Amino acid sequence: MLLWALAGACLAQPVPDPGGEGRDFGVPPTFELQLVTHSGPTPREVPGARTIRTAELRALLARPPEERPLLFDVLGGPGHDSIPGAIWLADAGRGSGFDDELQRRMSRTLAFLARSDMKRPMIFFCANTQCWLSYNAALRALKLGYQVVGWYRGGIDAWLAAGGELAAMRMTWQRPEPK
Repeated sequence: MLLWALAGACLAQPVPDPGGEGRDFGVPPTFELQLVTHSGPTPREVPGARTIRTAELRALLARPPEERPLLFDVLGGPGHDSIPGAIWLADAGRGSGFDDELQRRMSRTLAFLARSDMKRPMIFFCANTQCWLSYNAALRALKLGYQVVGWYRGGIDAWLAAGGELAAMRMTWQRPEPK
C-alpha cells in the first residue's frame, strides 16, 4: 500500500523538464531564419524573444481572456489538434527571407489579430525542441517590430508530456479545401 502511495505522489509531481524543453543542444542563437532544414536541434533562445516553459505557459493561459497572449501554432501539414486557444498559422516559419510574401502575409495577419498593438504579447510554438518553424516565426514577428514575443520551445510534445490536453484550433489563416 505504501508503494502505491509513493507512486501516486511521484505521478502528481510536475514534470521538471517536459519534452526536454530545457535541453541544451549547443546550438547558438541566430538572428537569421533557418531556411533549409526545419527539423533539427534548436538554440535555447531566440534573440529578442522570451523563451517560455510549460509551467509559465499554463499560468499565462489561465489568465482572464483579455490578459492572455496570442498563441500561434505554426506547424504545417494537415489540420491537427493543438494547445487550447491556439491560432494556426500553418508554415509561418517557412519562406525565403524577411522580405518575402510570407512576411507580408504575417504582417497583415498579426496586425489584425493584435489590433495593431505592437506590445500585444504573442507566443509561437510548433512540435518540439527539434522544430525551427516557431523559432523562425518568432524572428519574423520581431522583425515586424512586435515587442513582446515569446517562443514556447518545447511545443506540443512538452505540453503533452506535462499532462496538457489538446483541442481544435480557434482559427487558421489557411483557406479551406474545396469540396
